[in-house]
Amino acid sequence: QGAAALAEALKVNTAVTEMWLSDNWIGAQGAAALAKALKANTTVTVMLLSENEISDQGAAALAEALKVNTAVTKMVLKGNQIGDQGAAALAEALKVNTTVTVMGLEKNQIGDRGAAALAKALKVNTAVTKMGLDKNQIGDRGAAALAKALKVNTAVTEMGLDNNWIEAQGAVAL
Repeated sequence: QGAAALAEALKVNTAVTEMWLSDNWIGAQGAAALAKALKANTTVTVMLLSENEISDQGAAALAEALKVNTAVTKMVLKGNQIGDQGAAALAEALKVNTTVTVMGLEKNQIGDRGAAALAKALKVNTAVTKMGLDKNQIGDRGAAALAKALKVNTAVTEMGLDNNWIEAQGAVAL
């Protein structure tokens, strides 16, 4: 209910530029409410939603908002139980979004398939400069996909991949 109330306020508020909601319990339903507000809001540039258990469902809702939102430049979704499905949804949004420069997806459950989807997005996205994927479940195949994307993407200046499942083959690709 709290996230829904904040979302309703964001639909009409034109003063708030940053929403710091980390370490709450908004869940997928709260993320969906905030996503709906982001479709209308043009002033919020920073969304910090770490540790909120939003899951793939909440990530997908936020992804739909990012397809039309032109204000958000930083989205941090650290520690939200986002897996490959949520990462794929966010990747689809990044293919068309031209304003997000920082995407924080650390400490989730993103594996090789999610990393590959994000890599495809990075091949066409020229806005993202920082992608945080530390503490996920990305292995050699995901690392190789990201490496291929970084060969053509000249915008990304920081790619966090600490504490994943990358072994020698993935390291060589990077």
